[in-house]
Amino acid sequence: MENNLIIKSNNIITPQGIVAGAVVIKNGIIIDVVAHVDVNENFMLIDAGDNIVMPGIIDPHVHINEPGRTEWEGFETATKAAAAGGITTMIEMPLNASPVTTTKNNFELKLAAAKNKLNVNCGFWGGVIPGNEYELEALLDAGVFGLKAFLTHSGIDDFPNAHENELRNALRILKKYNRPLLVHCELDAANADAHLLENNPRSYDAYLKSRPKAWENNAIKMMIDLCRETEAHVHIVHLSSSEALPMIAIAKKEGLPLTVETAQHYLFFAAENIADGATEYKCAPPIREQANNDLLWDALQIGLIDFVATDHSPAPPAMKEMQSGNFAKAWGGIAGLQFSLPAMWTRMKEKNIDINNIAKWMCSNPAKFIQLQNSKGKIEKGYDADIVIWNSNQNFIVTESMIEHRHKITPYVNQNLCGKVMQTFLKGVPVFDNGHFINLHSGKLFLNRIK
Repeated sequence: MENNLIIKSNNIITPQGIVAGAVVIKNGIIIDVVAHVDVNENFMLIDAGDNIVMPGIIDPHVHINEPGRTEWEGFETATKAAAAGGITTMIEMPLNASPVTTTKNNFELKLAAAKNKLNVNCGFWGGVIPGNEYELEALLDAGVFGLKAFLTHSGIDDFPNAHENELRNALRILKKYNRPLLVHCELDAANADAHLLENNPRSYDAYLKSRPKAWENNAIKMMIDLCRETEAHVHIVHLSSSEALPMIAIAKKEGLPLTVETAQHYLFFAAENIADGATEYKCAPPIREQANNDLLWDALQIGLIDFVATDHSPAPPAMKEMQSGNFAKAWGGIAGLQFSLPAMWTRMKEKNIDINNIAKWMCSNPAKFIQLQNSKGKIEKGYDADIVIWNSNQNFIVTESMIEHRHKITPYVNQNLCGKVMQTFLKGVPVFDNGHFINLHSGKLFLNRIK
C-alpha cells in the first residue's frame, strides 16, 4: 500500500502551470491531479503545505565511474546523492568506468556492477571511439540510449576522441535507431595563450585562456554540418561558449535535429570569482565570464538551449590536485548532482525567472530527449509517480557533512543556496525523506530497446 498515496500541496507544478490540490497515486502511477480529494484508508496522505511538488528531476549526463574506477564515485554513492537532490532518473556516461562502455561485453559488465546498488533509476549511453564501429549496433540493440563521442582528448586514454568519418558513420547508424549522438565539442588547435598555463599552472585565468571559445565554436560548426548532412540527431553536451549560439539558432530555425544542453555550473559560477589554485572549479569546457554566462541564461529562456544537466564528474582529491592547486594537472570535472536543483533555483530567483521553467529545463525536456516523455517528467494523469517535494524558500549553506557524493570536493561547498529537497519518490515509493534514505535500492535499470 505504501505507494498508494495522495500528496497535497498549494504549489504543484503541472504542464498547465502551478495548481493547488492533490496528486493521487495508485500502484506507482499518477491517476489524477485534483483540486479536492477525500482520503480513505487505502491511501497514505502527505500534506506538503506550501512546498513545491514537482516531477522528479531527470539528469541525462552523469559520470558514475563503475566498474573499475569506483574509488572515484560508484553507483551507491552517486544514486544516493541524486536522491538527496530530487533526481529520480539519470543516464550514465560511457566513461570513466574501466572498461569503458564501447562494446556490448563492457556494457554487460556495467549492468552487472549496477545491480542492487541503484537508489534512483539509471540508464546508459554507449561510446564512439576509433575502431569500435562494429560494436555500435550491438550496443544500441543491448539498450543504450544513444552514443557519446569526444572531439578532443577525454582525459583518459581508453576513450580516445573520434574523428569526422567515425562520427559520420555513427550518425548514420543512430539515424536508423532514432537515437542521439552526444558530442563533447572542443576541437583543440594552436593557441597563442597556451604558454600562460605552462608558466603559471595555478592561474584560473590562464586555464580559461588555454581552452578558448574558438575550440567549442569550431567543433559545434562541424557537428551542425554533420547533422545537416546525415539528418541524424546531434546533441551538444555542456555548452559553455555563448559565441556558438547564433549558429545554433540558425540550425534550429532550419529544422535540423539538433539539441543542446548546458550545465548548472556554467549558469551558477563565473570566471571572475574563481580564485587561483581552486581546482574544484576545473572542468572542460571551462566556466567562463559572467557576461558569457548571462547569454547562456538568455538562450535557455528562449529555447536555444533545451535543458540543463550536471555533467557530474567527480575524482579523488589527489587527482583534483587539491594540495597543489595545479590547473594544468587537475582532473577536469565538477561534482554537482546533489545540488543541481538549488543551484538552478538560486540563480532563477535572482533573475526573477518563473519557477515553472525549472520543471521544463530539468524534467520534461530531458524526458523528451531520452524518449521517456510519455511516462516521465510531468505531473499528469498516467505518468509515473516520480516526484520531488522541495521548499523553494529555504536557504542553506552547503557543508561537507551533508554531501552524499563519495568525495566531498565540489565548488558548491560554502555556497548559500535556496531550495531544499524534502522528499523524493520513485513511482510513489519514498526513497529520501528529510535527510534520511529509506527503501534503499529501489532504483531500476533502464534499457532502450525501441528501434
